[in-house]
Amino acid sequence: MDPALASGFSQEQFREACAELQQPALAGAEWQLMMETLGISIYRLLDQQTGLYEYKVFGVLEDCPPALLADVYMDLDYRKQWDQYVKELYEKECNGETVVYWEVKYPFPMSNRDYVYIRQRRELDVEGRKIYVVLAQSTSVPQFAERSGVIRVKGYKQSLAIESDGKKGSKVFMHYFDNPGGQIPSWLINWAAKIQSRIKWDAQNQKALLLSVHPDPP
Repeated sequence: MDPALASGFSQEQFREACAELQQPALAGAEWQLMMETLGISIYRLLDQQTGLYEYKVFGVLEDCPPALLADVYMDLDYRKQWDQYVKELYEKECNGETVVYWEVKYPFPMSNRDYVYIRQRRELDVEGRKIYVVLAQSTSVPQFAERSGVIRVKGYKQSLAIESDGKKGSKVFMHYFDNPGGQIPSWLINWAAKIQSRIKWDAQNQKALLLSVHPDPP
């Protein structure tokens, strides 16, 4: 098995996401509250090495049960229906691990970006609380060679934890970082992320579309 895939995610990483769902870990670093809207709080932290921000999102989505939210989040085919920036998005088995390939359309004259990443979903029991956790991070496998004219995003990581809010909704935590690379100035990337950071709620279909901090192309 490829070394990049062999380790996967540790039990501790899943536990850390669960812990933040209960008690946000914002102390000891210069996390800034970026916005509060629709019951969601979004914080950001400057990464000194890249000049980009990583994000943490906390909040409640009313009338959306955790199992449904987790299913929608994992549904790549459904994302292709509503995300206008998807050019290609699919899963492939690589050395016994499921790997996601995702090409994102960027406006001319910028080059498209693509992602190759692993993700895992688990359902944990934490002191009687059922928590859905999804972890994702960039990987490198020979089955997905870099393409000419498309910039490979190699700095991507995300964690998501969801549990019942005790009513009909979901309590949610997300941690996200994305370095799209290329020659886009960091200030422009951060501006786009700030504008596009949000939670979308599709009330008609009773589905939450979790786009908490993934920016549309600037």
